[in-house]
Amino acid sequence: MSSSCCSPSASGPGADALDQTQAVEERYGAAAHAQEACLCTPVAFDLSLLKAIPREVVERDYGCGDPTRWVKPGDTVLDLGSGSGKNAFICAQLIGSAGAVIGVDRNVEMLNLARQAAPVVAERIGFANVRFVEGAIEALEAPQVDGSPLIADRSIDVVLSNCVLNLVNPADRKNLLANIRRVLRPGGRLAVSDIVCDKPVPLALQQDPELWSGCISGAWQEEAFLQDFRALGFEKVSYADRSDQPWQVVEDIEFRAVTLVGQLPDD
Repeated sequence: MSSSCCSPSASGPGADALDQTQAVEERYGAAAHAQEACLCTPVAFDLSLLKAIPREVVERDYGCGDPTRWVKPGDTVLDLGSGSGKNAFICAQLIGSAGAVIGVDRNVEMLNLARQAAPVVAERIGFANVRFVEGAIEALEAPQVDGSPLIADRSIDVVLSNCVLNLVNPADRKNLLANIRRVLRPGGRLAVSDIVCDKPVPLALQQDPELWSGCISGAWQEEAFLQDFRALGFEKVSYADRSDQPWQVVEDIEFRAVTLVGQLPDD
């Protein structure tokens, strides 16, 4: 194993009753208050885009790539698992006042951090175009008070996420993928940074709360990640970024950071 950061916990193997969602909630809730070095991989962002963002937001951001490079002026952006809000606030500057960013996260502590920073960022950049909503990224169809889904059909130009999709329980991934397809407009785009692996992850590692919440044991296999998005109808699906060296090696399984991109055909 290449690092002691995310070594299997003593209670992991054999922890059949592990609530993976609870493990993620607890770890990221704590990480909203104190920076944790073990969550995902360090990424260099354009420093000029960080100046408008409060320091605590930048320090509490956890990702493994920079999917914000694929947004365009005027886009409506959906940031899945928006966390502290850093990626959303970067997108806010790239899309301009004509665009909009919706960040979705289920972690209350992270949402509070992002929402408190939103008016600060708006004042610094001169416009407000970001909102954060509470919800599970695998349940974007969840009905709201008025009966409408959390995120409307065909309302988004580009879906982003940063080291988040692999935190979703495998049983919910079919719905996660279907929702990504549903909310995108014709010609809609995808930019997903995440951790992938070169071999199947054994059940014992999947049941380890530290490895799961640390973006490791829930990783898609590298080729399967591409195929799952191709099966949704995305075109030009590829890895725009792929780390040469593994980020972690656990029981001879290599885990590395990638950024997957793709685009839906125009109707």
